[in-house]
Amino acid sequence: MTEMTKRERVRAAVAGEPVDHAPASLWGHDFLREWSNDELVGATCEQYEAYDWDFIKINPRWSMFPEAWGAVYTPPVEQTNQTLVSPALNELDELHEVMPVHAERGVFGEHVESTRLVVERTKGEVDVVQTVFSPMAVVGLMFGHPRAMKQAVAEAPAAVHGAIARITETIINYSRANMDAGASGVFYAPLQWASHDISNSDFYREFGRPYDLQVLDAIRDAEFNILHVCHTNNMLADVLDYPVHAFNWDDRHESNASLNEVWAETDKCVMGGVSRTGLGELSADEVQAQASDAASVGNTRVFVTGGCSIPPHTSPENRAAVAAGVRAN
Repeated sequence: MTEMTKRERVRAAVAGEPVDHAPASLWGHDFLREWSNDELVGATCEQYEAYDWDFIKINPRWSMFPEAWGAVYTPPVEQTNQTLVSPALNELDELHEVMPVHAERGVFGEHVESTRLVVERTKGEVDVVQTVFSPMAVVGLMFGHPRAMKQAVAEAPAAVHGAIARITETIINYSRANMDAGASGVFYAPLQWASHDISNSDFYREFGRPYDLQVLDAIRDAEFNILHVCHTNNMLADVLDYPVHAFNWDDRHESNASLNEVWAETDKCVMGGVSRTGLGELSADEVQAQASDAASVGNTRVFVTGGCSIPPHTSPENRAAVAAGVRAN
């Protein structure tokens, strides 16, 4: 088969058409560089240029979402997570004060600009997707801990619904602003709330799904939307009907479904195949074998990636092995 461009390869995989090889990409936090917009863009593009990924997933600092509503964090001094100083929500009564914020100002404006700059630097040759957390996930982060969110749901469910609904407006506007800046779509993440370790199907059906669908319906015209279902014991089966182009999850964990299993259950793309923890521990040959094995799933509709953000200490050899694995097939 004639060699495809990156965009042709992604579009063909999404459409279920033949590809010259499975598209591949990795993404992860650079905890020290993601607090500066210029540094975030630089780190993102350097990884793309070094490993020739088939699409770019921008990986901003996760705390940007609660920061938009007033949470305060201390930036890290080494490659570890930031430290919470004060959450955006401390009392149940404050849920009524949660209002939409402008999707193109403050931390949101910074990251819309990061999308524009990455698209500009890559000259439109590759699909760029921006990370977007679900409205329920954002409210959970605003409380600072899942236990506080669960307590709020138990004591004031209507107030929680109200806050999530108002945040949904901002998340929709932020998603669309990124597409206006050149993004092909979003990497939509409900975080731990789509995992049986933290949540359950009834909880998610009430506080997650209705707002997820509002966001995803509002950006249905995007070319490349990805749903990331995080953590172990995930609820991927509960969201396989979501209107996205691809599903990403930690398929290498024994508690989650495999790429093969989900590929057979959906007409959408599956995305994963490489152990996110293994990338920091396995040899380059082992990583390449995982990538090659993933690329052989089905005959298209497969993207070879990590199951989530990769460890910052992942070696250059292991990053390169992912691309080598798909191109060897």
